[in-house]
Amino acid sequence: MQHPVKFGRIAAVIPVKNIKISSEFYINGLNFNDVFANGDPVGFMILKREDAELHLTLQPQHKAPSFPVAHLLVDDANALYAQCQDIGAKIIKGIQDKDYGIRAFVFADPDGNRIDVGQILRK
Repeated sequence: MQHPVKFGRIAAVIPVKNIKISSEFYINGLNFNDVFANGDPVGFMILKREDAELHLTLQPQHKAPSFPVAHLLVDDANALYAQCQDIGAKIIKGIQDKDYGIRAFVFADPDGNRIDVGQILRK
């Protein structure tokens, strides 16, 4: 017999080659807050914005995969798309409405990590 388990927070761990450049992208570009840093020099950081949380981990030999490493739900995909364009984020897939009820796009951070962004469309 299985016991019901309540799940808590889960956060994406994003490998980065240069934690300073990457944290500046998320903090200055996407308005995340630095809530924790570990190491000297820093090798791990927790960034948070509203309910979204990212854990950056220093991996100097990191090679980004060709698929998204995280999915981010937002309430205004158009606004975030424009913000990503303004900060020079690489747009992997342009914004579009999907047949499953999501307005979506994919961008890459400075290390090539792809973030799949979605907004649930209301009918």
